[in-house]
This record gives sequence, C-alpha cells and structure tokens, in this order.
Amino acid sequence: MGAYGTAFGAAAVANGFSLLQTCLLSLLTFSGASQFAVIGVLGAGGGALSGIATASLLGIRNGVYGVIMAPRLKVKGFKRIVAAQITIDESTAVALGQEVRGEKAMRQGFWLTGFGVFLFWNLFTLAGALSAQAMGDIRAWGLDSAVPAAFLGLVWPRLKTNRDRVLAVGCMIFALAMTPILPAGLPIIATAFIAVAVGLRK
Repeated sequence: MGAYGTAFGAAAVANGFSLLQTCLLSLLTFSGASQFAVIGVLGAGGGALSGIATASLLGIRNGVYGVIMAPRLKVKGFKRIVAAQITIDESTAVALGQEVRGEKAMRQGFWLTGFGVFLFWNLFTLAGALSAQAMGDIRAWGLDSAVPAAFLGLVWPRLKTNRDRVLAVGCMIFALAMTPILPAGLPIIATAFIAVAVGLRK
C-alpha cells in the first residue's frame, strides 16, 4: 500500500494536481484504480467528465463488493457510511478469505484491513506528493508495478481449482489485448462480465 500510495501521490502532482487536490482525492475517493484513472485522463488533456466517467466505470466493482458485504457486516446508520467508504478490493478480499472461520472473523478482517489501508494509503499519498519533484520520473522507480502486484496478492489465494486459474489467465490475456482498443476501464469491466458468465454456468 505504501508503494502504491506513493506512486499515486507522485503521479498526481506530476500530472498537474496540487498537494491539496491529491490528498482530497485519496481521502474522499479512496479507490486506487479510479484515482489513477482520473489523473491519467486529466493529465493527458481529457476533460473532467471523461475522467469521472472512466473512474466510475472502474468503481463499479466497489458497488458489487458492497452487495456482497452488506449482509455479512450488518451495519446501520453512520457506521454504514463508514463501511461503504472502506469497501475496497483489500478489505473485501480479506473478509471473504476468513469465511471458513465465521462471520465474526470476516467482520474483523474487513474493519482492520479497511482502516489499515485507508490510513497508509493516505499517509503515503501525502509522502508521494511531497517528494514528487525529488523523485523525478516516477516510472524509473518501478512504483507502477505495485498496482498489479497488489491485485495478484489478493486474487492468487482465491484460485483454488484449475478452472479458476484458467479463467484468471484468460481474463488477463483478454484485458491486455483489449487495452489498446477499448477506452480506459472497459477491459477490466469486460473481464468481470466474463467471470460472471462463467460462474453462472457452474
């Protein structure tokens, strides 16, 4: 999360965002892929609506996570708003990984991971933004590799059968092939539909 957050903070400032804008984007949006999409689109000269649309496409998965987690968390009122803010890839993956240990363990995994990631994501966003000028070209540091590495770490333990592994590799190949063709965000969304279609055929 530290490398990932540092990469975002540095990239945001390099794309013309102020320190305040960069930090607010992490505090309020708190969805790494969507945040990178916003700064990527705006940094390339795209309009605000285009950036928001791309980020929203990538953020659809968080809504799906919310549907999955709501019956397990059983929260109401203000706590529900807090839970929605920290419903991300990591907190959902850790919670679901505790399923065999029961709902109490799932809830603990969700809250501890969600708050932990929120804290470190925002601290390192600030650090990356402050050090952006000293770092120079952030691509030379390889920090962009933190994004796929984080997702691989989340997905790998869930691939328990050969069918799961074939599906994951197939979706990866499809997303890579479609990235130069489809608008930003759509290749990932498309792979989600592929996974759902395969899941429904079980």
